[in-house]
Amino acid sequence: MERGRGTLKGDLKMAYRRVLLVKPKGRKGLGFALNQIPIGLEYIAASIEEVVEDVNIIDMEFEQYPFEYYLNLFRPDLVGITMSATEHNEGLSLASLATRNDIATVLGGYHPTLIPKVLLSNQQVDMVIRGEGEYTMRELVQRGCSRGVQGISYKEDGVVINNENRPSIQDLDSLPFPARHLRRHNYHSVRKKGRDVDVICTSRGCWGQCNFCCEPVMNKGHQRFRSPENIMKELLEIVSFHNGAPLRILAVDPNFMGDPEKTDSLCDLLHEHKLDIQFSVMARVDSIAYNPQLVKKMCDNGFHSFELGIESPKMEDLNDTRKGITVELQKKAIKILRDNGANASGTIVIGLPGQTEDEIKQFPVYAKELGLMNAAFGIATPFPGTEFYNNLNKKGLIVEHDWTKYDEMHSVFDPGSIDRRRLEELETYCMVRFWTMNTLLDRAQILQKRTGKKATLMEFTDDLYEKLAFGKNAGYDLRNDTLENHLKTILDAVIDAEDEESERKIDAHDVIDLSRFLGILGSQKIQCTLRYNERPPVSYIIKTERHSSCVVGYMTAISGKQDNATINIDIDLNEAITAVNNATPFSILIFFTFLAKSSLGLTHVWKLFRLGAAIGTEFGIAFLIKKIRNMA
Repeated sequence: MERGRGTLKGDLKMAYRRVLLVKPKGRKGLGFALNQIPIGLEYIAASIEEVVEDVNIIDMEFEQYPFEYYLNLFRPDLVGITMSATEHNEGLSLASLATRNDIATVLGGYHPTLIPKVLLSNQQVDMVIRGEGEYTMRELVQRGCSRGVQGISYKEDGVVINNENRPSIQDLDSLPFPARHLRRHNYHSVRKKGRDVDVICTSRGCWGQCNFCCEPVMNKGHQRFRSPENIMKELLEIVSFHNGAPLRILAVDPNFMGDPEKTDSLCDLLHEHKLDIQFSVMARVDSIAYNPQLVKKMCDNGFHSFELGIESPKMEDLNDTRKGITVELQKKAIKILRDNGANASGTIVIGLPGQTEDEIKQFPVYAKELGLMNAAFGIATPFPGTEFYNNLNKKGLIVEHDWTKYDEMHSVFDPGSIDRRRLEELETYCMVRFWTMNTLLDRAQILQKRTGKKATLMEFTDDLYEKLAFGKNAGYDLRNDTLENHLKTILDAVIDAEDEESERKIDAHDVIDLSRFLGILGSQKIQCTLRYNERPPVSYIIKTERHSSCVVGYMTAISGKQDNATINIDIDLNEAITAVNNATPFSILIFFTFLAKSSLGLTHVWKLFRLGAAIGTEFGIAFLIKKIRNMA
């Protein structure tokens, strides 16, 4: 049954002249933490724009009004909803609202492609587009019915019908560029302030055979590429769309360097046009390791950030998941990126069958030894349709059927030797044990190779805030029900991390320009103590020494609290987490919290004032410099 300006029986021909494309709220998980722009919907809109009267895109993550408002505003005949696993419930809720208004519904994306029958069992879902949607959606709105349209599943008299698969689009250059002109929001990122952000897709599919990935199911291990000339044409259009502003562009390709020759040609075009763009890409470890000269060329032409699937330090895991790489290739790839001053990021999977708690606790240690500058530790998640899911499902090991938990932050199958709740705590443990002060300093030190200068204190602090925002976007806010155990885990990880940190000390003054800040602060021993309920406190000790060079003496973490600090800062982790969730500026929270709570003598208050003045001066001057540059 399909609807559209009235209720009709069977698969009758309808007029889909007004189309509303929707991205629901709820896209969570490591895979979506940075990619906010719904480029898939923009591709669909561009493909049907010429054959419908009206098409609009709304992103419910950012819209000001309820969904019904937009149904009344745009009066669509057809509502198309893109959906990831974590948006399952929200997407169905939106479809219900469309159904109540006699509007036909069609769902698309990876999640609907893999479970069309499950979604069509819901009354509010009329059709599901499987696979790429551009040509399928265009044919659907032109024909006015789903019968015979390749790539569509639909219901007729209560029976689910799967039309034959639509062949994948081989000539990607034939697709119109995404309809960015329909974008209703000014998407931005906490990263690279002063730069507009956008996304681009330069290829589709991946030739990898990882058994936990959706790509082998969606694209059968085949990767298709756009020509470098076509990509360059879109990049010039993006620059024009942003009125020539400096850009940060995320390439959403799962395997950006799948064709090294095409990547090399694109670098030649970028060198010719000299655009002010910084690219972030996802690449395979072997592609980096086997193409060191190409990596250097990429870094010289704006490709500054690379995300790699490290997955595990265990060859057993790499073999079992058919990753197709080795530990030696991991090390080689990261070294190549660091030697070129690139931002080397990696994802590591925890909770794979056979992994033990003791092994998982060493994963962040390995990530630091490897030289990763950013690391995310995701819980192994069996997405439907993958070989990983099918194998676990046959054994009856999948115990969580709430799709909103399929976010790489929750354990959804029985991992065997580790309790599921404990595995979720270990994910937090890994993140905290990896993200130490030395990790942040190491990252700034490597990036110096490209900039040739020290980072300002504000830039360094922005980087820290970015990590907090990344965690929140990835889905840490979904863990409120188990927050107590995770806070305990944080304190344990801080102390455990100090064991290996003592062997890789990085002098902050070599990386960050602290002269102005320490000139005001002077010689101090600052103790920042983290407290949580009745747990023993954990303290960070920062010793500053005022010499002609104004250096930081040392930074360390200890269990407990020392008595000889000149400045003491107590932080209640409950209040800190609340501040992060509410986007309260962290430095301001700390400063006013300890001033409000303390009954300190005048000497201590004066030292606190100096700390506040040093922070205020540093950030105030940086703010003014940025404003002057913007005006210029």
